[in-house]
Amino acid sequence: MELRIRVGEREGEVSALLDRPPDAWSLLVLAHGAGAGMRHPFMTQVSDRLTAKGVATLRYQFPYMEAGRAGGRRAPNPPGVLTATVRSAVDAARREAPDLPLFAGGKSLGGRMTSTASSRAPLQGVRGIVFLGFPLHAPGKPGRERADHLAAVDVPMLFVQGTRDDLADLERLRPVVSELGTRAALHVVEGGDHSFHVLKRSGRRDEEVLEEIATELVRWSRAVLDRAKGG
Repeated sequence: MELRIRVGEREGEVSALLDRPPDAWSLLVLAHGAGAGMRHPFMTQVSDRLTAKGVATLRYQFPYMEAGRAGGRRAPNPPGVLTATVRSAVDAARREAPDLPLFAGGKSLGGRMTSTASSRAPLQGVRGIVFLGFPLHAPGKPGRERADHLAAVDVPMLFVQGTRDDLADLERLRPVVSELGTRAALHVVEGGDHSFHVLKRSGRRDEEVLEEIATELVRWSRAVLDRAKGG
């Protein structure tokens, strides 16, 4: 189902896609990465695999990507606009599916902006945050400043990272996850790059990796909900 989400007076509205299977037991608010929008094959394929497992998804555009569709700007908006969009998308998900437990996150920039929004003020109703390739640092410039805000996030977090991700040296990311304690979990995708592509010589196919990611998201989400129930 196609939706329109209002971000603010200046930013206007952005597009969104709600995919809800009949057997839905949760909803993931899923933001895109810096260079590709909500209809990118990766976003679509992750959504398709999740809905097949009973997880509804709400994909949405950031304003710069929405403008890019009409020939406008393509550079990401300032963080304040991006985090406001995350918050508006979460509010829209609550309105559209008030009966479903919510999770939020996204690919690269989308995941980081979701956690940034949560670190400033809790995202109402969100039980946990998912990072599909957390962009810890720029390529070739290892650092961890982009993770500083995570200490202020008070919900469980799942980091899904490839071993060949040039935006997240695992030797630097592992300590970040460890310092977050029981709030954070790391799932490593062997051979995956920042887009979770794997080399042919690995003996794996991208489709297998996508299924692995969806399966881990489901396992982790159910565990979060079970802990909340005391199960």
